[in-house]
Amino acid sequence: MSRFVVDVSTVLRMAEQRTVVSGSHVVLAPTLLRSQTLSALHERVHTGQLPADEARARLEWIWRQPIRLLGDAVLRRRAWDIAERMGWADTYTAEYVALTQLQADAFVTLDAVLAHDIRELVPTAPFDALS
Repeated sequence: MSRFVVDVSTVLRMAEQRTVVSGSHVVLAPTLLRSQTLSALHERVHTGQLPADEARARLEWIWRQPIRLLGDAVLRRRAWDIAERMGWADTYTAEYVALTQLQADAFVTLDAVLAHDIRELVPTAPFDALS
């Protein structure tokens, strides 16, 4: 069984393609994923990139997925330290990296620059590893 942390870019693609995650995988994300997916899909509606009914359907699909959301004090402290180490002003991305360090085998992101930047902190996996 593999444990993957997924970020908002990954979850949005999962929703767009209705990707079914292999039953042999556990999918994790920080609790902030809820707000990030809501905001990202609302932004796409606001800018005319996506009809509101499709955005809502994708949100409902995302919320039905077996993604375990975590955000305890240990994760928050680790995220703070990672953001400091990486020189990041905010801790959002650091939460995904921290969760990967603490509980997962690899981090799945569509952001190639981020994957490169964190290569010494956590292993990453391609999107296709989920299915």
